[in-house]
Amino acid sequence: AGFVVYALLTEESIGQLFIAGLLPGILLAIFFILTIAVMTWRNPEIGPAGNRIGWAERLSALAGACPLLIVILISIGGIYLGVFTPVEASGIGTFLICTIAFLSGNLKPRAFLPVALQSVQTTAMLFLIVIGASVFGPFLALTHLPDALAAGLASVNLGATGTLILILLAYIILGTFLESFAMLVITIPVFHPIITQLGFSPIWFGVLVVIVVEMGMITPPVGINVFVVKGVAKDVPMAKIFAGVFPFWIAMILCLACLVTFPQIALFLPSTMFQTGG
Repeated sequence: AGFVVYALLTEESIGQLFIAGLLPGILLAIFFILTIAVMTWRNPEIGPAGNRIGWAERLSALAGACPLLIVILISIGGIYLGVFTPVEASGIGTFLICTIAFLSGNLKPRAFLPVALQSVQTTAMLFLIVIGASVFGPFLALTHLPDALAAGLASVNLGATGTLILILLAYIILGTFLESFAMLVITIPVFHPIITQLGFSPIWFGVLVVIVVEMGMITPPVGINVFVVKGVAKDVPMAKIFAGVFPFWIAMILCLACLVTFPQIALFLPSTMFQTGG
């Protein structure tokens, strides 16, 4: 959803953003796995070993996941190869998921209408974001706020990388008390022109923004997602929840540092994909 909102606000390619997020997503997953491995190695009690599973059960579980993996490969692979646009890929993916859900019995005919209504509500929310951005963008253009902010940052002589780091820090701070969609709508029209003036790739910046927005939402003193966890685990103190998410916050910082240092991690796949528009 973050990529979709970013693309709507900046008119960048949704397909390129999706493809650009693949390798960073894998890298972030690796960092999370390493974080869990280190935490359980230091304190085995927080992650006790489970029962060993035989190869037959593993293959059975893999077979059960194959339909979803095929849907992902068709959708993402189709965008990458230029077979269809992101909009067409979403329609094809939705049709395949609904077919799998009906055939497996997980989606009953009587439940289809509530699911469709929820999809309509989500679509309407995204369109309201676009409408708000279409009003907010011209307002910023008339006030010349992005130009003034860019001039102010240039006067500080932080350099391109220093300015980028300052923007990312601003997202982390804002994420402690703002919802992700609201944060994107407010900040992207301001920061996107600055990033393009500095010569950075807006696709690469979109990947950074999605990661850093999620970082902000688990950052103390507020951290909206931490309060969501607290609502589920009512008996766990807030301090313990924050302590539990801190190692993963460090993992996200390391992933972000890798992406800032090596932008091609995010830009390699988009540079090789076939273009279909969107």
